[in-house]
Amino acid sequence: MIHTRREFLQLNLAAIAALSMAGAPAFAQGEGQELVIAYNTGVPSWDPTTGPSAVNPALQSIYLSVFDRYIAQNPDLSFSPGLLTEWGFTDDNTKIRMVVREGVKWHDGSPFTAEDVVWSLQRAADPGSGNPIQFVWSKVGNFQIDGNVITADVLEYEPTLFKWMAFLTGYVLPKAYFEKVGPVGFEKAPIGTGPYKVDAYEQGAYVRLVANPDYWGGKPAYDRVVIKFVPDATSRVAEIESGRSHVTFEIPFEEYDRLIKRPGLTGTTFPVADVGMIFINNIDAMLDKNVRLAAHHAIDKKLIVDRLLRGYGVPLSTLEAPEYAAFDPGLQFPYDPDKARKLLADSGYSPSNPVRFTIQTTRGFKPKDYEMIQAIVGMWRRVGIEAKIEIYEIAKHFELRAADQLAPAAFYNWGNAIGDPTTSTGHAMFGPSPHSVWNTDDLDEKILPLWSEADEAKRIQGWKDVSAYIMQEGYVIPLLQYVRPVVHSSKVVVPPAATGDVPASLIKPS
Repeated sequence: MIHTRREFLQLNLAAIAALSMAGAPAFAQGEGQELVIAYNTGVPSWDPTTGPSAVNPALQSIYLSVFDRYIAQNPDLSFSPGLLTEWGFTDDNTKIRMVVREGVKWHDGSPFTAEDVVWSLQRAADPGSGNPIQFVWSKVGNFQIDGNVITADVLEYEPTLFKWMAFLTGYVLPKAYFEKVGPVGFEKAPIGTGPYKVDAYEQGAYVRLVANPDYWGGKPAYDRVVIKFVPDATSRVAEIESGRSHVTFEIPFEEYDRLIKRPGLTGTTFPVADVGMIFINNIDAMLDKNVRLAAHHAIDKKLIVDRLLRGYGVPLSTLEAPEYAAFDPGLQFPYDPDKARKLLADSGYSPSNPVRFTIQTTRGFKPKDYEMIQAIVGMWRRVGIEAKIEIYEIAKHFELRAADQLAPAAFYNWGNAIGDPTTSTGHAMFGPSPHSVWNTDDLDEKILPLWSEADEAKRIQGWKDVSAYIMQEGYVIPLLQYVRPVVHSSKVVVPPAATGDVPASLIKPS
């Protein structure tokens, strides 16, 4: 049942007051334990398969608390059975075969079936569904169900199909319930098969979850979880320091270092499959290769990591992080401000006659995101680039990116929890992808054959070659691989997760 904000506040006033007075995270003892999380973004939609929010990596931890994917992914990026217990292509790659987990229930108590899986895949493949990954899901069809076994034809070979089933939009939704209540009804009362049920929700404020006692993966540790939507990093620090929340993510690293020294608090940091990058849009000044390359050469990434992020980060030269399948340590783009000045001079620019463009960024969504862009703008100014900073919310980024209306430069964090080059370099840089803003035939022609390459070694080498070409042409500016800071009560255990996904079900009492 979805409650109003007033009802939520009334129901939780006493608990909140108690936490505030304690000045440190506190828990009820025994049964009925409640976990409170201060999260850096809200949930704009409860359909995890459609719309711009479906491809927001930051939302996946919340979605994974309520819904299950076809295939599960472990914190170390490996895969394991989810709602499918077996999956794969036939030897000739003309069909797929999937075995559906038995004995699973939806949150309303109705049985989960193979029909739910087929309906979810067919809906995702429908161009009118609004699924941002429709072009992947549409590559299989003609489904057949025999008990709990599903087969389908491969309409176009997609080597990463099953990896996508453990990634963005790869969730199974309830066919009968969704058709009964429709999209609007589902937003009001969403159900899944996941470890928690939605008990109360107010957009932009909070969601309250209650444990699913029938969860096929076992009942989660906490009976209740309240996730507060707190986009402002300073407010998240206040939440954890005052004891109003037990866990918070993505706070400035100097605050992380300070807070973990406080009694009753501790923390963990771990590298995640998340890349900080500057999208380059092929418009205005960015049509000049010299400007693009100069903008990249002028950025001292190591200084940014060391000074602003206190060493918590890994400088990158491509969109492939060290854990990814197509990472090539031989591809290195040097910091060289003198070369940047020469490139700009070749195009008629200098510090006294700078090239001008806008760069967009979030502020407080990731640790030091705005401050990083401020530092980069300062570095640019010294070589002959004058950039105006425009701040936007993360939802606005997705909206502008989907419409190909980003500024000439736009800062973003690109998550690639499955570590495959198609979901890092591929979807970020292939022109026809709804997630790309660089659209030129030369790059598209190099990427296109790799989508259906069946030879895995050849496919991975092809993506390494594409990364080298992108670096040479200056089509994107990779900055760093993120390290995730998590501050939490000493009575809580938050496991590291290279995926970046830390759903409430993974958090346990110490």
